[in-house]
Amino acid sequence: MILKLDMSGDIPIYVQLRNQIVLGIGRGELRVGERLPTVRQLAGDAGINTMTVNKAYQVLKAEGFIEIDRRHGAVVRPVQGADGVFHEKLEEELELLTAEAKLKGMNQQEFLSLCEKMFSELHLQEYETATEG
Repeated sequence: MILKLDMSGDIPIYVQLRNQIVLGIGRGELRVGERLPTVRQLAGDAGINTMTVNKAYQVLKAEGFIEIDRRHGAVVRPVQGADGVFHEKLEEELELLTAEAKLKGMNQQEFLSLCEKMFSELHLQEYETATEG
């Protein structure tokens, strides 16, 4: 998985790292049971502080995307279904994106088509199958 981090952007590096790992899981680049690089290894490879990687891993653990074990490190885990907290977060983010799209002149059909395209490009089918076995 290739990480794309914007060191001078407004989004904190740990959030960017978290997002890149979630995208990697969604795209099928990271599979259930796969080990993530150690905190030190990822920090060294990405040129960032170990505390930044640790914070991203802790967020991913809290969200249920990974397990952290002292002996095995960080491992991609099967994600449980969406709960109320996730639905609230999704609604908030979609509301903002929808408003921005509408203000930029995008119509509903264009917005929905883009959402469908993005959703279909992810390898969620493979992920769901991997979690069932």
